[in-house]
Amino acid sequence: MARALIGGLLRGDGDAARIRVAEPRPEARDELARTFGVGVHADNAEAVRGAALWVLAVKPQVLREVCRGLATPAQRERPTVLSIAAGIRCDAIAGWLGGGLAVVRAMPNTPALLGAGATGLYANARVDAAGRAHAERIMAAVGAVCWIAEEGWMDIVTALSGSGPAYFFLLAEAMEAAAVAQGLPAETARLLAAQTCLGAGRMLREDGADASILRQRVTSPGGTTQAALQVLQRGGFAELAVQAVAAAARRAAELAATAGAAP
Repeated sequence: MARALIGGLLRGDGDAARIRVAEPRPEARDELARTFGVGVHADNAEAVRGAALWVLAVKPQVLREVCRGLATPAQRERPTVLSIAAGIRCDAIAGWLGGGLAVVRAMPNTPALLGAGATGLYANARVDAAGRAHAERIMAAVGAVCWIAEEGWMDIVTALSGSGPAYFFLLAEAMEAAAVAQGLPAETARLLAAQTCLGAGRMLREDGADASILRQRVTSPGGTTQAALQVLQRGGFAELAVQAVAAAARRAAELAATAGAAP
């Protein structure tokens, strides 16, 4: 995800000279410097020196250790901290960094790797307008962003857009298999399923109409689409979606409670 963010920024109006990266592996540091022309460091404290925004793009299980190692410069520099570590709440991050810091949490999803991500953002009360704008600019480099007003909603964002690509892939997988079972060649089925999902997603994003309206537009009374939708509805498709998102949100909350234990 860190590579995606760097690449997205540089494809826009980002300046490689203003981006510094801390990476513990020498071969990865060399590759980042060659590919992007950014400054690379083995030491986290060197990378963050003088920076107004810190991006914590590490796995949740190592975030506590990383933050505690940066507590002294964090208290000296007082940066805005942007974390993309899933499940770790703002209070925990601020506490591990010594307390009293501006923290923004981001929940991106894997399409961000293609510049087509969806990211939910939450800022604690210490984040000012400039900090919000800076964090939004970083995450907008890899897709659409939206701010949420309550940190607890981040579990729902995780369940919807964070886990959502997997629901989408499961649907596409099922559509392909169903078409193959009806006699269509597998390669053709995959192409048509992928392009249909891509086109439908673009319509949903760009048309402006609700999903229910778009569904009605493509559903002719007595036609093929209506026949298919009736089967999905009888099978409880909508209720299954509700249950799936609720289950993912519950699990996100459980993981957050475990990962973001008291500082």
